[in-house]
Amino acid sequence: MSSIPIEHGLVLSAILFAIGLIGVLTRRNIVFVLMSLEIMLNASGLAFIVAASRWGHAEGQVMFLMILTLAAAEVAVGLGLIIQMFRQFKTIDINVLSEMKG
Repeated sequence: MSSIPIEHGLVLSAILFAIGLIGVLTRRNIVFVLMSLEIMLNASGLAFIVAASRWGHAEGQVMFLMILTLAAAEVAVGLGLIIQMFRQFKTIDINVLSEMKG
């Protein structure tokens, strides 16, 4: 059984993280921003899995489960904010948030 080199997994993780970061920085639709954050969280989880499999420890899998838990909480809070924002402003454009007055 052949294993994938650690470098390949870490490069894939870095590429996914960069794609997510570009999505967060360039998109104006809050749904796409949340999806980009999910890509970034999954990329960091992949890096933990790859590193843990290299050394044969289970800590990477535990960290990935914690990242998945964080991602689920982020989605729940994010979708609640999106629904509230759409009800109030009738749009999901991030630029509208800068127009909110306290």
